[in-house]
Order: sequence, then structure tokens, then C-alpha cells
Amino acid sequence: MRAIPFIAITVGFLGGSLFATESTAAKPNILFIIADQMQAGDLSCAGNPYVKTPALDSLAAAGARFTLTYCAVPVCEPSRFSMFTGAMPSRVRLERNEDNGLAKKNVTPAILANSLGRIFRRAGYETVYGGKIHLPMTVEAAGFKYIQKDEGPQLAETCAKFLREPHHRPFLMVASFINPHDICYMAISEAEHPGNISGPKPLLDATQCPAGMTPAQFAAAWPPLPANFAIPAGEPENILSGDPRAFRLYAREHFTTNDWRLHRWAYARLTELVDGQIGQVLTALRETGLDTNTLVVFTSDHGDMDASHQLEHKSVFYDEASRVPFIVSWKGVTKAGLVDKEHLVSSGQDLIPTLCDFAGIAIPAPLKGRSVRALAEGNAPATWRKTQVAENGESRMLRSAHYKYVVYAAGARREMLTDMVADPGEMKNLALDPQFAPVLAEHRRLLQEWYAQNGERLDAKYVVSGAAK
Repeated sequence: MRAIPFIAITVGFLGGSLFATESTAAKPNILFIIADQMQAGDLSCAGNPYVKTPALDSLAAAGARFTLTYCAVPVCEPSRFSMFTGAMPSRVRLERNEDNGLAKKNVTPAILANSLGRIFRRAGYETVYGGKIHLPMTVEAAGFKYIQKDEGPQLAETCAKFLREPHHRPFLMVASFINPHDICYMAISEAEHPGNISGPKPLLDATQCPAGMTPAQFAAAWPPLPANFAIPAGEPENILSGDPRAFRLYAREHFTTNDWRLHRWAYARLTELVDGQIGQVLTALRETGLDTNTLVVFTSDHGDMDASHQLEHKSVFYDEASRVPFIVSWKGVTKAGLVDKEHLVSSGQDLIPTLCDFAGIAIPAPLKGRSVRALAEGNAPATWRKTQVAENGESRMLRSAHYKYVVYAAGARREMLTDMVADPGEMKNLALDPQFAPVLAEHRRLLQEWYAQNGERLDAKYVVSGAAK
């Protein structure tokens, strides 16, 4: 059943008389789908031959996929906070999941007033949320009704059921799925009990030899090591500093080639699992006819290193962890099959402005992000940002069109500068090369300018002057 067009009525006084105006323009429904720990390259439509994602591929085929999208922080809670408020996580001192207690005290009423659910609820939308939360505030405080605690198959069923119900006003539904996050437990369990993989059932299923395969055939089917498997020359020594998770170092130091290849196999299978669950929701959308009046946006809170640089998990600024899928799809509205490889997008800052733009809602003035609507419809705006920042608990990242600059709070090698055009695998630290001193100085300056222009605070420990370190 298709949604009934939304009718907005404005009541006021003019010359002492009551008046009302009515807008019968239909507002789109919005379906916002989140995966957990899915990197931008973990899609078959992105050219990955080791995974099949037909549901997400269908979204991309009807819409626009932005390949230069970075999350605000490559960690769950800070990234999600940014998506649902449009604010950078450092504003509330939320740079690690462990900062939750401090962040709760710093999430002000002003921040919550411009949270995603509250904006759309004020505009007359029904706002519902299902699945993983992991925020420093409740979903109710962010303006949503919570409809499902399950983060997997039951979530898909609940969302499909919601879509098949009659709707008398436009809706904004969030479907927040857990996978491929379960890959986390592989290194965790190996570090605690070498040779023994334990964890949630989806991970155990993903690491088992499929029926009809011999163990030798199974091992032969595992993906090869990535081209950027080696540890980069000049990598900052504090890349894992402040990380209490010793299993990350365990994996780097002890995983064998076969351990890494099995990890990559399991990661692909967990991605296919969540793609199937997302497919259930999209099937309901199509079968009800709602797809013609529903904007669908898909992203992930962060990625996974997936063996690149002999790392797994998240939190670092290598692209595998910090660059995320971002698909904006509305049948007949967005440009079908568009792949935008040029414009820098922030999944945190740009989500709310984009959804507001499509819904005809004024973007709250405090939000510094930009709408990608024009880009998704195939129209290049007159201007676009030239740099984008991401954060974590130990460092700051600035991405420009050509380079990526990362600065750490401490260390003998505090900075990393990478030529993302010539070296997309991030294998060489140019901050150590005197020939790139002018580029390094420019990116130090650009980082400071970005914070000033966006009204955010850059801690002094991330400001470097003088010779390269």
C-alpha cells in the first residue's frame, strides 16, 4: 500500500483573522539502513569479486553511490552519534566507545533539538527505529519510537511488516543491522585461545566448511591476501596507541596467511548475510509500491581492515576502516547507476542535510554538513568542500582531493601523509620525505582551517609546526 500524500496545514493570524494554508505536495518516505563494520569496498557493485551483495547492488543501480565517503570516527558509537546529530563527536568528547559516560553529560538539549528524529517528527513524519542503537542518548531522546531490539533476522521481519502496514503520513524508518560486525570476535577469540574461534553463531557458521566441499577445496576458496597486506613504510608507531584491545596486536603478530584468508572469507559471508536481511526489507518496499515514493539511504558506521596492513577491526584512518559505503537511492529521482568518485562526503555531517533536502525540510542552521541531493540527481553544485576531517581518540585525519594527512598526539613519527592517487593502498608515508615538506605544511594548515570554518575545536596536541616528524 502506498503512503497517503502528506498534507501540511499552517495556522496563524493575519489582520486579526485566523487563516490556514495547505500544502498537498507529497513528501517522500525515508528508509535509512545502517550496517555495522562494512567497508566501502565490501560490495560486489564496488568491484569486489569475493562477495555477492545483490540487494545493495540493486539500490546502487537505481541511485548514486559515493565512493569518497568517510565516517566521522571509525568506531561505532562516535560515528553513529554524528550521523544522528550532524555534530562532530569531539564536540561532546566522544572519540572512543569508552567515552560514553563523558559524552552523555555533554549531549546538550541544543544538540538533541537538531537530532534526526526530532527534525522529522516536527515536520509531521512518523519516526521509528529498529536494531542496534549504540548512542550516548536513547533513541527516544533522538526523536524515534523504538520498534525492534533484534539486530538481525527479526529486525528485517519487523521492518518488512511495518512497510506493509497502512501509513497515513510519511515515515522515517531506521533499520540498524549488526553485521558484518561479528567478524570482530574472530581475532578476539584467537587471542584468548589460539586455534579456537568462538563467538556469535553467524561467525561460527561463516568459518565452517560448506556442505559439499572438502577441507582442501574450502581453503582454496578463501580470498587471497590484499595487495596492501604489508605494513606501510614509515607507519606511525602509535597507530594502535591507547587501544586496550591487545587482540589487534596479536592478529598482526601471530595470524598466519591462512588465518587472514579465512578472516576475509568469513567477512564476506557475514556481509552476504546482512545483504540478504536488507533484501527482505527492500522486497517489502517494492511489493507495497512504496519504492516509488521512498528515499533509501544506506551506509555503515565504519569499515574493517580485512587484512590490509596486517590489521583487522576498525578505529584507524586507513581507508578500509574509515571509508564507508554511502548509497542514496530513490527510484525515478536519483540518477540510476551513478558512481561519484570525485566529491568528498561525510556520512556523519551530510546525512541529516541530505534527508532534509529530499523531504523539503529546512536544514537547521547549526548543522555544518551539506546535502548530496544535487549530486545524487546528477547535477554538480557550483561549489563543494575541498577537504574533510575524521577523528579518533589518538589522532585526526584530513582528506583532500589528492592526499590524506593524519596526525597523532604523540610519537617519534607523529604524522602520515599519503598520495591517495598514486598510492591508494597507503603503502608509503610521505611525511618522512623532505620533497613533500610543502605538501605536509599545507595539510597541517588545512586541518586547522577546517576546524575553524566548521566551528569545532582542534586540540593543541594535533597542531604541528616546524620540521616533519
